[in-house]
Amino acid sequence: MKTTKILSAIILLVAISAFTIVPEKGYKVGDTASDFSLKNVDGEMVSLADYSKAKGFIVIFTCNSCPYSVANEDRIIALDKKYKSKGYPVIAINPNDPVVQPRDSYDRMKIRAEEKGFTFPYLFDEDQEVFPKYGATKTPHVYILNKDDGKLIVEYIGAIDDSSRDESGVSKKYVENAVDALLAGKKPSETYTRAIGCSIKTQ
Repeated sequence: MKTTKILSAIILLVAISAFTIVPEKGYKVGDTASDFSLKNVDGEMVSLADYSKAKGFIVIFTCNSCPYSVANEDRIIALDKKYKSKGYPVIAINPNDPVVQPRDSYDRMKIRAEEKGFTFPYLFDEDQEVFPKYGATKTPHVYILNKDDGKLIVEYIGAIDDSSRDESGVSKKYVENAVDALLAGKKPSETYTRAIGCSIKTQ
């Protein structure tokens, strides 16, 4: 009986840890995001300032190893293909420490990007300085930024949609709805949703 109770408690803690909503630290909706400069899988340094014609960004913290991230890769590619030409490109960032999770090393990032044919930058937060500023806790974790009078305003934080593992089960496309609203000159109706995924790996 005691073993069963302990096992139940562990399962409950794991389930709770997979869900986050309004962050305790990092950016909140309405905050101004700062730029960064991170190495892309092609070896070039990338910053948001490089995209002078962008209206905003779909910043997604993701990785190679997390099954939630892997389940969303095709959706991330689709988001970039749909919205890059409209002014909202995807910027993917791997926040994980490869010492803790070797599958998320920079070399493995390059392999994965080529295998999947990523159409967007896949950046390495090598010093793990960017994801804490954002307040990201999961992979994947999405932040939609909108340019407003020269500033990058956080407009949405959370999940890509309402079906973290099974794309066929999607009924609400949170990111698409938010970007569509911004393109129409409106504010997103949903600004926070639960980010469901693996915890970011740090030492």
